[in-house]
Amino acid sequence: MSAGASEALNTVDREIVITRIFHAPRELVFKAWTNPKHVAQWWGPNGFTTTIQEMDVRPGGNWRLVMHGPDGKDYKNKIVFTEVVKSERLVYKHVPEAGTESTTHESTVTFVELGGKTEVTMRMLFASAAAREHIVKTYNVIEGGKQTLGRLGEYLKTMEQKRG
Repeated sequence: MSAGASEALNTVDREIVITRIFHAPRELVFKAWTNPKHVAQWWGPNGFTTTIQEMDVRPGGNWRLVMHGPDGKDYKNKIVFTEVVKSERLVYKHVPEAGTESTTHESTVTFVELGGKTEVTMRMLFASAAAREHIVKTYNVIEGGKQTLGRLGEYLKTMEQKRG
């Protein structure tokens, strides 16, 4: 392997990886992640609410949302899907909206079936270690990601009750 190839594979200093197992079938978890009606109910850290402005889950499709913080501040997000494999994988890029900070990064979310349970892994990849560190310090994104998945877990329980 060339030096360039090994450098490209070594992304640990530019990544944030958060994994959680949900007691729900993979198709249900994927639906909760890709249907704007559901996403608006759980997306964001504790204390946040989310308004979905647009969510077109297909390669090239846009996902525009506003996260409303408990401090009254709004956080606009624009996301472009680059890969969608139903019930298995989503890949999308966060791109800056006019008037917002450039927090560009790529996210890969995988959904792995575990006999009626689902393992979700969110992997965020930043252009540099400094960009990753800035997002971690400025937006507390690791804890926020864990809280967001916690909220998804609680919401999935309500979805399961409605199905059952």
